[in-house]
Amino acid sequence: MADLPIEWSTAHTAKLRDNYYSASQSKFVPFAQPLVFKRGSMQYLWDVEGNRYIDLLGMNVCISVGHAHPVVVNAAMAQAQELTHCTTMFYHPAPAHLAEELAAVMPAGPQWVVHFTNSGAEAIDLALAMARTYSGNLDMLALRTAYHGPTAAAQSVTGIAGWRHPGMPGNVAFVADPNPYRGVFGADTDPYLDEIDRVIQSATTGSVAGMVIESVQGYGGVVPMPPGYLAGAAARVRAAGGVYIADEVQSGFGRTGEHMWGFEADDVVPDIVVMAKGIGNGFPLGAVVAQRQVAEPMSEKFMFHTYGANPTSCAAGRAVLQVIREEKLQQNARQVGATLLETLQALKQKYPIIGDVRGKGLMLAMEFVSDPQKKTPDKQITSRVFEHCREEGLILSKSGPYQSCLRMVPPLCLSMDDVEPIARGLDRALAKAS
Repeated sequence: MADLPIEWSTAHTAKLRDNYYSASQSKFVPFAQPLVFKRGSMQYLWDVEGNRYIDLLGMNVCISVGHAHPVVVNAAMAQAQELTHCTTMFYHPAPAHLAEELAAVMPAGPQWVVHFTNSGAEAIDLALAMARTYSGNLDMLALRTAYHGPTAAAQSVTGIAGWRHPGMPGNVAFVADPNPYRGVFGADTDPYLDEIDRVIQSATTGSVAGMVIESVQGYGGVVPMPPGYLAGAAARVRAAGGVYIADEVQSGFGRTGEHMWGFEADDVVPDIVVMAKGIGNGFPLGAVVAQRQVAEPMSEKFMFHTYGANPTSCAAGRAVLQVIREEKLQQNARQVGATLLETLQALKQKYPIIGDVRGKGLMLAMEFVSDPQKKTPDKQITSRVFEHCREEGLILSKSGPYQSCLRMVPPLCLSMDDVEPIARGLDRALAKAS
């Protein structure tokens, strides 16, 4: 059988997308001109013209241990050649082993159980259903600039207007973000915790199903939750009858450097943890990992995700955990991320258009402003810097509620040798944009 033809042409690929992609996929295009990638290796990408880029986006945080990492590719290939898919209703050892291995990297104490999904958005949907079933309550809390996914239920707890569409489910109340740079209550954590109590009393029935929180906001502009916030929020929500749901889709799997999971920085144990993206290093996979007693009430009704426990993706997921451990990628994220953050701080001193730099490990961001004193978000300058970064061989992502942040979430294998060319490229891009 002949290979299916494929034309590696930017113009032809763009034409096919324009003609055959739905309008609902037209918004999520980053650059002014199309960019077609042909190959990736670890932290690097090559386009169809052969230009090399440092991938500071990790293909939207999905590439955790490196593009085409041989351990992950070989594990998935071996499984696909034996049995590509096995529906969840039948037993297969690959997802069963991965469930055991995920439970082993969760905090000690609770008995953890796993439900595999196709994506992070589906995992959020399941986590909300699980919280409501367990608690018997409907009302959920979320942060105003949170992003949790594009499905209807995940959108309902997403606070950024640009990601919200008509017809989302209700019973969600939003609370102010504890953002030290831009938060309505300033940099002190306590007023944001007090706000949770006020919202529960004024915008819910007084009893809640839970609160979902990203340990470090992703699309919200890489905003780490301040010390004490996660533990304080969990206590308040539990007092109102709900559970604490940790969204680790972007901040999990060692990305923040100090810990395997972002919530561990606050010495708090969630009731439910949602994970995806980096779990499969590009293979579609998500999971809800919950304390057994919280998941148990879901046993009376069917809950099924067609490819959720796909053995090929789960084989890749097992390899990801192995690589993170054996190649010490969490430690690498801490060390390289700290050096890269110092670079961003130096650039902030040089360029007044940078209002803030922040992040943990290899989850970092710069926020751009037109007026440093008023902290006025500047979407236009962000776009200019972003385009010039492409010219310098750097792939980043625009994010934040005002699209005024550049987010850096590279594969965890980014090295110290990459920091200097990144710094040089950012400096040139900022100089051009300024």
